[in-house]
Amino acid sequence: MAIHQISGCIGCKECVLSCPTDVIRFDSDKNMAVIAYPEDCQICHLCALYCPVGAITFTSEKTIPVMVSWR
Repeated sequence: MAIHQISGCIGCKECVLSCPTDVIRFDSDKNMAVIAYPEDCQICHLCALYCPVGAITFTSEKTIPVMVSWR
């Protein structure tokens, strides 16, 4: 699962402030959050949790390789 898009953003910056890996940035010209570095998303869902309007959606496609531990 990976962060997919921000649709219906109200410009509150809660997702920007909550992202621990700085994936989401604020575009002052558009007055909305943008996904600047989707490949760095750690899939913690904090951005979606803090978004007051549910503007953040995720895809089921993985952007981070799955780590498999072998004996």
